[in-house]
Amino acid sequence: MRQKKFILQEKDIPTQWYNIQAEMPNKPLPPLNPQTHKPMTAEDLSHVFNLECAKQELDTEHAWIDIPEDVQEKYTYYRSTPLVRAYGLEEALGTTAHIYFKNESVNPLGSHKINSALPQCYYCKQEGDTNVTTETGAGQWGAALSYAAKLYGLEAAVYQVKITMRQKPYRSSIMRTFGATVEGSPSMSTRAGKNIITRDPNHPGSLGTAISEAVELATTTPGCKYTLGSVLNHVALHQTIIGLEAEKQMQMAGEYPDQVIACFGGGSNFGGLAFPFMRHNLSGEKNTEFIAAEPESCPKLTRGKFEYDFGDEAGYTPLLPMFTLGHDFKPANIHAGGLRYHGAGMIISQLLKDGYLHGVDIPQLESFQAGMLFARTEGIIPAPESCHAIAATIREALKAKEKGEEKVILFCLSGHGLIDMPSYDSYINGDLQNYSVSDEEIGKFLKDVPQVEM
Repeated sequence: MRQKKFILQEKDIPTQWYNIQAEMPNKPLPPLNPQTHKPMTAEDLSHVFNLECAKQELDTEHAWIDIPEDVQEKYTYYRSTPLVRAYGLEEALGTTAHIYFKNESVNPLGSHKINSALPQCYYCKQEGDTNVTTETGAGQWGAALSYAAKLYGLEAAVYQVKITMRQKPYRSSIMRTFGATVEGSPSMSTRAGKNIITRDPNHPGSLGTAISEAVELATTTPGCKYTLGSVLNHVALHQTIIGLEAEKQMQMAGEYPDQVIACFGGGSNFGGLAFPFMRHNLSGEKNTEFIAAEPESCPKLTRGKFEYDFGDEAGYTPLLPMFTLGHDFKPANIHAGGLRYHGAGMIISQLLKDGYLHGVDIPQLESFQAGMLFARTEGIIPAPESCHAIAATIREALKAKEKGEEKVILFCLSGHGLIDMPSYDSYINGDLQNYSVSDEEIGKFLKDVPQVEM
C-alpha cells in the first residue's frame, strides 16, 4: 500500500525556530519611528509588544531560537501535523507532478495561527501582562489568540473586520467561547474607529482598521500588550515550526520540493513553510522555487510599491519597509478575509526584492473552483485563504503535465473551511464574482504613503 501521510513522533518535533533574518544576504530595513524616522529599538517596540517578541523582531544574529519548554509541551497537543501526498488531486489533474501538502487544519483551532498565539501569550504571561488585544480578519487568528490567552490566564480583546464578522459569525462565537470580547471594526469603542466611521460611515473594515483599534487599546490600557497574527518578523519566526517539520517529513517521503507554495496575506503562513527550505537556496545547496499566492483583488506582491508605510489605517504602528498598496487601501469584500491586507511583511518584501520568491494573483472564482476540486478529491474542505495556494498548485501541476515533468510540489493547507460554508454556498449558487483593482485606484492609495528616504 502506498503511504499517504507522514507524521513525526513527538520526540522529533523541532525544539528551535529558524530565524531567516540571520542568514539573509540583505537584511530587512529596520522599522522606523513615524515621528522621527529613526530606527526603532526593542525597547521602543516593547511599549506595544511584549519585550521578548520585540527582541525577536529585530534579531539578525541568531539563526536558531529556542522554543520555550512550556510552548513545546503545548505544541504536542496537536503537533506534528501531517505531511500528506495528494494522490486524489494528482489523479484528477492527470499530472506528472507529485503533490504534497502540510495539513495545518488538524489542530483544535483549525489553522496554523495557534503556532504563534501560544508563544506570544506565553511571553506576555512571563513578563507580567494581564491582557492581550489583537485584530483578526477571517477570525482564525482571533480564535487562536483567544484560546492561547485562556490557557495562560490572560484576558483577550479582539477587533474583527466588520465585513468578515458578518460573513463568518461562528468565528466570533469561537472567540467568545474561549472568553474573549469581540468588536466589529471599525467600531465606536476607540478614537481610531470613531474617526474612520466619521469619514466613511459604511466602511466595511479592513485589517488596517482593526490593527489601529487594537494598538490603541494596548497603548492606553495598563498591563495590556498587542499581539499580531502575521506580517511581523517574530510571527513568521514562530510559524517556521511548519517548514521545519515538513523538511523532516519530506525526507521520510524520500523527496525534496521543486516548488513551495502558500497563500499570502501578510506572510506568516508563507514564511512559516518556505523559510526553512529557503535557507538551502541562500546557501546555494538547492534551487527551489517559492510562490506566494495572493488574491487578485489585493495584489501587493505583484503590483504594490516598496515603501515605508504604516501597518494600519490610522498610522499608529511603526513605519515598515514593505511592498504596499497604501495603508488606507480598501480591499474588496472577498471571502478570503485573512488575505485582505494592504502590505507584505518586511522579510518577505526584502526577499521578493532580492528575487528569492515571487507572487501570483488568484481570482476569487478560480480559488473556489480549486477548493471544490480539492474537497472532492482529498476529502478536506479548505479555508478560502488556503484555496489560493491550491489554485496556484493546480496551475503548476498542469504546467508540469504539459511539459511531462515530474516536479515535486509542496503547499500549505493553512486551515479548514468548515466555518466558511456560507462562502461555499455563495460559490455553488453562483453568487460570487471576481474583483480586480485598477492601476489608477492603486495609485490613488499610494499617494498617501509617508515620504521616507529609503
